Amino acid sequence: MNKKAALMIVPTGIGASIGGYAGDASHYAQKIAEHIPLIVNPNIVNAAVFSGITNNMYYLEGWAIEQFVKGNIGLKPSKNNKIGIIFDKAISQKVLNIHINTINAIKTVYDIDICGYEITEEPTKVEFFKTQSGISSGKVNSPQTLLKSAKKLLKKGANALAVVCSFDEPPEDDYEDGSGVDIVGGVEAVISHYLTKELMCPCVHAPAFEDVTICDKQVHPKVSAEYITPTFLPCLLFGLKNAPLLVNIKNSQQDDCLKVEDLHSVVVPFNCLGSSVVLDSIEKNIPVYAIKENSTVLNVDKNSLNLTNVIELETYENYIKTLRK
Repeated sequence: MNKKAALMIVPTGIGASIGGYAGDASHYAQKIAEHIPLIVNPNIVNAAVFSGITNNMYYLEGWAIEQFVKGNIGLKPSKNNKIGIIFDKAISQKVLNIHINTINAIKTVYDIDICGYEITEEPTKVEFFKTQSGISSGKVNSPQTLLKSAKKLLKKGANALAVVCSFDEPPEDDYEDGSGVDIVGGVEAVISHYLTKELMCPCVHAPAFEDVTICDKQVHPKVSAEYITPTFLPCLLFGLKNAPLLVNIKNSQQDDCLKVEDLHSVVVPFNCLGSSVVLDSIEKNIPVYAIKENSTVLNVDKNSLNLTNVIELETYENYIKTLRK
């Protein structure tokens, strides 16, 4: 195993001009991964029925990334994970049928090991909204019902989980024009963070909407992947297939896992530098590259935080050039 890896983050629900939509940061990640193994959050590569994931990427949701950089967990490379799927009881039968057909199609074509699915005992009652700062957020009113279903799947042998909750239709906004904030992204992160933290296994979420008609108008290329399908489940399964397993560093002497000491660098949009991932990386003297061509609604840059050791670059291509040296 190559014991050095880079970390590319585009946080969910903050209107990132690159990666804030539907897999539109994938080709940047793929170019980076040609030079070094790359940890990516699902937001970078997920694109409904498509995925930008490659064999040289580690697919890792946000809470696990935070704990990895803090030095609390390691990443154990894994292939052909057994994936369990949780469905919200609030999903109607017709929408559930579409998702079951999707599961069977993916098993048939890609031979992904899906060990089964569970329907929650009660509706999860997901809510989503924008905060005063303009970022996407939300809450899950019945998170324990997700946890119960998850534990059943783990008992069946699953070591990675996909979650599909019922969402109300989002209001019309600028998202379909390739601008603004993905209003459902924030609460999706809440769901994946919660389950990953509770279970210490890879967990990722996709929404299910009652309206499954295919959009027949042209939308912006950045979001088009989400407008040609009634299900966003496939990208989760593609990512989870080879997602690394999470190892508690304090309780493990395993040498075959990637640790924070193996982190080569972190690359993020230039004005979302307030996260614990960035600040912990700086504290550990891990180079942090802030990419100016990728902006968000947050406007938290190196100057506003007085982070003199953050390296600002104009483009992702400039970062790739540093890897070629």
